[in-house]
Amino acid sequence: MAPPVLFAQAGMFVLFLLLAIAIPVGLWLLLEAETEADKQPQQDWEAAERAARRDTRDDDRR
Repeated sequence: MAPPVLFAQAGMFVLFLLLAIAIPVGLWLLLEAETEADKQPQQDWEAAERAARRDTRDDDRR
């Protein structure tokens, strides 16, 4: 039977290996969810200018 220290070392290795895989995958999933929520339809140049002008007109009324 192997000494208990060897089991502890193997357990720590497995723990760090799982964390090394889980953390990047978790971050990737969070970023994917965030970019999906933030997706907006692409505007052409004229539509973007109209939207910007609408925003400035709203600010002038206050």
